[in-house]
Amino acid sequence: MKKLLLDECVPHRLRKNLPEFEVYTVTFMGWSGIKNGKLLQLAVDNHFDLFVTTDKNLPYQQNSTKFPIAIVVFNVVKDEFETIMMLLPKMKLLADSFEKNKVYVIE
Repeated sequence: MKKLLLDECVPHRLRKNLPEFEVYTVTFMGWSGIKNGKLLQLAVDNHFDLFVTTDKNLPYQQNSTKFPIAIVVFNVVKDEFETIMMLLPKMKLLADSFEKNKVYVIE
């Protein structure tokens, strides 16, 4: 089972719709307010397979090749649960093919 970390900007209730993953949130881990580079390193250090965010700037702010974790960016206008839920099936379908050190944009 893949271990997944939801960023602060992703609605936490999304975790209930991801039973095929071991899901944690940044808040649950006690990492609220930690910036992306350090947050990604914490995710790697704690053996997460996927980092899920709606922060479209993250791929431009961080060198994903530095972090052995797959980064998933939901390309949404608003961080609303319903909007992300529409993209969730696509992420689930592709999850097994995600590779570490890469960013995947789900649209």
